[in-house]
Amino acid sequence: MAERFVAEQGIESGILLLTTGGTIDKIYFDAKSEFSIGDSEFPAIAEVAHMQIPYRVQGVMRKDSLDMTDEDRLAIRAAVEASKESRVLITHGTDTMVDTARVLMDLADRTIVLTGAMQPSRMRITDAPFNLGFAIGALMSLPKGVYIAMSGQILDPRTARKNREAGRFEASSD
Repeated sequence: MAERFVAEQGIESGILLLTTGGTIDKIYFDAKSEFSIGDSEFPAIAEVAHMQIPYRVQGVMRKDSLDMTDEDRLAIRAAVEASKESRVLITHGTDTMVDTARVLMDLADRTIVLTGAMQPSRMRITDAPFNLGFAIGALMSLPKGVYIAMSGQILDPRTARKNREAGRFEASSD
């Protein structure tokens, strides 16, 4: 349904969701199993929320962000550059989200928001739907530029950092 809506409205009027993996899309089979990265839960979340913004989902990779390389970040950048949409949401692992955002900083012709989750979207108690909804609101409201949207905050990638001890993102004073 969303893909048809994008086609009817024109791609430029919608948003592009680039999925890269990370905790937000992780699947754990049981407590002793390794994880895998599955399909994005975004379409299901958007449907439950009755989201009216046209969107298109494109998978770039399925990696834990700790395993991402400079080449992976360049692949994400290439996907953004190749898109027709003026608004791009990127779901990303939280450990290296800031690094990827910084690689995108000079793409000044569109609004780019990166978000993720501390708990997989498939879990009953997770921050994923909140972060996705907040990121969509940010994406639709902010001027062109690159931003990180996590836990109700919009952060500049130049000063953002993940505080692992507190389990949140914050602006660095460094």
